[in-house]
Amino acid sequence: MHQKTLVIIHTGPVTVQPLAALAPSLLPGVRVVNLVDDSLLKDAMAAGHVTPAVTKRLAQFMIIAQEMGADLILNACSSVREAADVGARLLSVPVAKIDTAMAEHAVATASRIGVAATVQTTLDPTVRMIEQTAKEAGKHVTVTRKLCEGAFDALLAGDGAKHDEIVARNLIELAATVDLIVLAQVSMGRVADSLGDAVSVPVLTSPRLGMERVAQIMAALPERMAVAA
Repeated sequence: MHQKTLVIIHTGPVTVQPLAALAPSLLPGVRVVNLVDDSLLKDAMAAGHVTPAVTKRLAQFMIIAQEMGADLILNACSSVREAADVGARLLSVPVAKIDTAMAEHAVATASRIGVAATVQTTLDPTVRMIEQTAKEAGKHVTVTRKLCEGAFDALLAGDGAKHDEIVARNLIELAATVDLIVLAQVSMGRVADSLGDAVSVPVLTSPRLGMERVAQIMAALPERMAVAA
């Protein structure tokens, strides 16, 4: 019997472990392959937006993933989620995004939604995703942005404690004005887990919701979606 393969494309190392930790329980028997290129996010951040070069490179990784025998490709980065749509048009295998299920849940359960991010290039596409999801659902929502300035730089410098402190402080402030908070990055999830009652509204993170959606998609796929090159 063919072993189904999930290829996850990461724009940095911080998303690898959180998703890998969920795979054994949610995707038993599925082969999980990680492709990591941290220049994708760094180049987008330097430019202030996703450039044509980043879009092209992401598409190339997606083509490689298909050639590796992927039954499903998962984009693990919200910053390049719109670029993943471009790459998906070149493929014969389905493409999932880590944050889709989170956006749908947020829109279904709240009208005042806060979006928190540590990177501007992730904040903007996540807000657009929430607004588009609400439009498709025929629901009006108000989105409040919160950029946790300095947190991502601290994380890259290896200072996880400073990253967590900055994110926690911003989430507590944001919670006072919204009904629900969406975390735009996988790397922020561990902070939400540690806050407890300090934040008075639900805080949604993409790893579990995203991987649960992946499990649903994988279960529905035929036994052979793509043939390895």
